[in-house]
Amino acid sequence: MTLDHPALKHPASALSSLRPTPRFVTGSLLRHVFVMAGTSAVGLVAVFAVDLINLLYISLLGDKALTAAVGFAGVLSFFHTSISIGLMIGITATVARTVGAGRMADARRLASHSLIAMAVIGTALTLATLLGLAPLLALLGARDEAAVQAQRFLSISLLGLPLAGLGMASSALLRSVGDARRAMTVQLSAAAVTTVLDPLFIFVFGLGLDGAALVSLIARAALAAAGLHGAWRVKRLLGRPDRTHWRADAALVAKVAGPAVLTNLATPVGNAFVTHSMAVFGAAAMAGQATIDRVTPVAFGLIYALSGAVGPILAQNLGAGQHGRVREALSASMLFMVAAVSASWALLFALQGLLVRGFSLDGVSAQMLHAFCNGLCASFFFAGALFVANASFNNLGRPLWSTAFNWGRATLGTIPFVWWGAHYGPLGVMVGQAAGVVLFGSLAIFTAFALARRIGKGDIGPAGLKETKGRSRVSLPPRGA
Repeated sequence: MTLDHPALKHPASALSSLRPTPRFVTGSLLRHVFVMAGTSAVGLVAVFAVDLINLLYISLLGDKALTAAVGFAGVLSFFHTSISIGLMIGITATVARTVGAGRMADARRLASHSLIAMAVIGTALTLATLLGLAPLLALLGARDEAAVQAQRFLSISLLGLPLAGLGMASSALLRSVGDARRAMTVQLSAAAVTTVLDPLFIFVFGLGLDGAALVSLIARAALAAAGLHGAWRVKRLLGRPDRTHWRADAALVAKVAGPAVLTNLATPVGNAFVTHSMAVFGAAAMAGQATIDRVTPVAFGLIYALSGAVGPILAQNLGAGQHGRVREALSASMLFMVAAVSASWALLFALQGLLVRGFSLDGVSAQMLHAFCNGLCASFFFAGALFVANASFNNLGRPLWSTAFNWGRATLGTIPFVWWGAHYGPLGVMVGQAAGVVLFGSLAIFTAFALARRIGKGDIGPAGLKETKGRSRVSLPPRGA
């Protein structure tokens, strides 16, 4: 290196060129939404595809009790996944906002503390669920052989959930600095492992349901390994933990993650009531419900990904004080959502016969899938609106609003409607569930746009500051020493 090298003349600028830069504060917002949601959806679909592929192979065994068991197991696993997604939203929002403010050293420390918290919380939840497995399954309405098989499956597969949480958190860190492609490939690793190993363990080795559970555990270990490698070794996003900042960093992430977790828990709670209502109609109805529950997040992966994908875009622009772009990002997200739901609906309509045959459905279970593909899946226009609204609330200083709307949908928007629909059989349960989504999705998105119009008018200031009678509540981590 010569004496006139730029790194010697301008060391600060040279160092900054080596740091990840906030990429969402410039350029087309619709393109940012498309890239982030698209790549995030591939990764998120990969997580849910693990369960879908398991169900597909288990259904080929021709035992409705086994299919129903996987359905019951999925409801409990979804509680853990929802908590991990809520924590992931908090990690993404806070780290992305810190990156947007140009404070990479603090962002790296915050990232490390976030992964530690994810590991501790995931392990504690797994142990608690294993200890209460039998009564939890009974509460969902699992009976007889389906209950026995569900408990057996979960006793193995639950052990991989803390690993899945680490993989999802690492993927969130990659998205926080705009590396959506690497985040996508991290989450694809679990689906790839499942696709290759499931037939071997279930059929070739003759392990059946136990084989599916073991593959689920292996796939989640692969997800964690790929995520940590990308965040730590490739992108250098992890810094040295610092006990003096642990409490402040944890409190910062909790401001978003706490309400986001409560928000996300609303969906599995609502699903648990739906499952309990559907279990009354027997194993065939539960097999149909299990299939729909597995197909839905894969078919509508773009919509499920919106909350986490749009978050960094909103957070970086808020951190940079670009309020106009925050409002534009919300509109771009809605436009993207409408296009994505329309495409998914058309695809489900075209492939419904193939799905019925592929999952060995007949009778009432086949009727349920046909009803969903023909029209009931249109409720995702409103579910998508709710997800976009959640991203807005979580990243614009109103995370409790997201919590309120999701719990409203899970309780007032689910229990009375599903209870009424259950009088008309399994299809009535599905119609009741869709009606609640329409109501609360509409209310949430109108509120989100009203909040966006207030950006920059004193309620929400630059870098996530909330103005309150002359005081500012800062939503950035403390600076490192």
